[in-house]
Amino acid sequence: MARVLVVTNRKGGTGKTSSAVNIAAELAKQGQRVLLIDLDTQSHCALGLGVKIEHGSPTVHSFFLGKNTLRGALQNSSWPRLSLIAADPLFDHGSGMPGDDLLRNALISEGMHNDHDIIVLDTPPSLDALLMNALCAADRVLVPFVPHFLAGEGVRQLARVLFRVVSRGMNEELKLLGFLPVMMDMRIGQHREVIERIANQFGPERLLPGIRNDIRVVEAFAMGKPVQAHAAKSRAAHDYAETAIKILDWWK
Repeated sequence: MARVLVVTNRKGGTGKTSSAVNIAAELAKQGQRVLLIDLDTQSHCALGLGVKIEHGSPTVHSFFLGKNTLRGALQNSSWPRLSLIAADPLFDHGSGMPGDDLLRNALISEGMHNDHDIIVLDTPPSLDALLMNALCAADRVLVPFVPHFLAGEGVRQLARVLFRVVSRGMNEELKLLGFLPVMMDMRIGQHREVIERIANQFGPERLLPGIRNDIRVVEAFAMGKPVQAHAAKSRAAHDYAETAIKILDWWK
């Protein structure tokens, strides 16, 4: 049965989607059969993998509207062992069928767990049914954050949501995998201070080594490729590869 990783932060602009795309690609490179599901209506996961979504094509959001199955929206990427279910940028966040367990039930009933080793969920920063469906479907939570002074508030807001999901019995198996600093520059004092604060609050064992600031990530997205395919020797490619290895090591 596939393991389900949700990549999330209540704050926008935290490198969430670039992390979801590059971690999914690195996990696939490690031999895992990976499915990336883009719940964020910005629909950037398809851009990051160079997958073109035709107007009216089935997406994860049209699944929530009852128009298609999840499997009907499945697409292959050019990256080996990595598939995508894309987002719909025109989806209205207030629409869709009710229920926080729609995604979890569909992943099981449509056999997605049997066809993949790891399912990665990219989420919107808003607290709505899409985020709740992701949290109810997931086994582990990965929280990317940019180490500046607003990072703590986004993390605290997310911690409250996770407590709500677990304490109310919506997904008692959900656990925090770790925090991932992104766009990190340890020469900057504030970056060091924020990372230390997160480690002190949640435990250093919850803190992944991090992704150093690297323009190659933006360049790779513009070219529709994971950073490993665009610049294999870059800092970011090295860091995302190390992150994927850590995720597999920690998730036992």
